[in-house]
Amino acid sequence: MEHSNHTRVTKFIMQGLFDHPHHQGLFFGLFLCLYTAAIMSNSLIIVAIVIHPPLHTPMYFFIANLVRVDILCTSSVLPKMLENMMQEKKTISFGGCITQHFVFTSSLVTELLLLTVMSYDRYVAICHPLHYVKLMSKEICICLAVSVSSVGTINSFVNILLVLHLDFCRPNLIQHFFCEFPTILALSCSSTYLSEIMIFMADIFLAMGTCLLTTVSYSFIIITILKIQSPKGKQRAFSTCSSHLLVVTL
Repeated sequence: MEHSNHTRVTKFIMQGLFDHPHHQGLFFGLFLCLYTAAIMSNSLIIVAIVIHPPLHTPMYFFIANLVRVDILCTSSVLPKMLENMMQEKKTISFGGCITQHFVFTSSLVTELLLLTVMSYDRYVAICHPLHYVKLMSKEICICLAVSVSSVGTINSFVNILLVLHLDFCRPNLIQHFFCEFPTILALSCSSTYLSEIMIFMADIFLAMGTCLLTTVSYSFIIITILKIQSPKGKQRAFSTCSSHLLVVTL
């Protein structure tokens, strides 16, 4: 069988926000401020949780992990984007693109799973308060945090393995400001059917699954709170969910 002769791609040209040269300064200043604010605010949250003993609870333990992952997620995209805004040739190497996608995807999946674990924590706290200390012990919380990070890493690693088995050829123009999975697949010269199936399965089991589990947890929470006779008891029960609800809203 005769094989087609493709030029291997070693780097990609980024587009997205970068095709507006007159707005480069505005975009750079805006995203630099946003990135700085994200790093500083998330770092302050971690410091506050670490140095303030009353916050040494399972809920704030998961919030600290959440903001840590958020720092990793934003740092995988924004620094390279800011660098490209200052350069005439807005490129990223193939290895850099793969690394960016790996860190971004694993962080995003981990965030979704952490939000689900936090909803389970609130479910146990309100629906099974007498067993809360046992069900959400320090060892269990650490195990849950490690587990969700492992799932996010494994999911991203599988996607990367599938990408590395693809053939890439020119054009090497990415119609985005970072290396997202669909934009990478669009540049492949070989079949991406298996990779697309994996994306679909991840959307079903991770995105929709976490949303469903969070919804179920809060359904039980609301039912339990409505059964409380005392208005102060209801208010106190709702207040225990405020941290998680705020994080989910943000």
